[in-house]
Amino acid sequence: MTETIAQVKKTLKTVTDNQDIRLLKWRQDSRAGVQQAVQQWDRLQAKQAAKTEAFQERFTFEKQLWAQGVTHIAGVDEVGRGPLAGPVVAAAVILPHDFAELEVIDSKQLSENMRDKLYDEILSQAISVGVGVVASDVIDDINIYEAARLAMTQAVENLAPAPEFLLIDAMTIPVETPQTALIKGDARSNSIGAASIVAKVTRDRMMSEYDRTYPGYGFAQHAGYGTQAHLTALKKLGVTPIHRRSFSPVKAVLTSD
Repeated sequence: MTETIAQVKKTLKTVTDNQDIRLLKWRQDSRAGVQQAVQQWDRLQAKQAAKTEAFQERFTFEKQLWAQGVTHIAGVDEVGRGPLAGPVVAAAVILPHDFAELEVIDSKQLSENMRDKLYDEILSQAISVGVGVVASDVIDDINIYEAARLAMTQAVENLAPAPEFLLIDAMTIPVETPQTALIKGDARSNSIGAASIVAKVTRDRMMSEYDRTYPGYGFAQHAGYGTQAHLTALKKLGVTPIHRRSFSPVKAVLTSD
């Protein structure tokens, strides 16, 4: 009995092997609907293959180190240099060698829902995750660059087991662990990409909490960045304890009082 086109489409969703005998049969089917379904399957497989290849390329640095016997490699990244309020947050993540969440990449390339999903997967699968948080008053004291380095250092120090090597996004930190700074590392290394996701989700959730503590500024929406809504609220409501007083827009409000 010949399968209907609808049945072929339904069954195709379960096929993963290009050499599946059913797939070979459908390729010879003269019905236009079957051919369209097979072509769609081919496109999806090609897309998945490209995604897998790109993911494996983002493990290039890790694989080179694993081949040298370096087991625990931590990716390190930070988020929150630009905002006018809130802390700078860093994360350090040691991924297992068989980690296979293909969507992991620079957090800025992901939707909020995808970041949240991957955050849970990373925390459940990682060998170790460390987080560092440096508050706004410390940022004012030591400057944002040094605060980012401090947050990264804290994140690394909070790892257990300790890392044997660090892959860091565009920076080095003052620890004895061997390290490599990678420009745009969050898009070139899965370990750094994972760290960027953990740091971003952690900080966004902190800012949502601050939104409840300091209502009216919109921290849950803009995470402390200098949006027009934030600048308007800052002028209207004044400076909170989590604002960075050394940053020009905040300093301008303080000096105008």
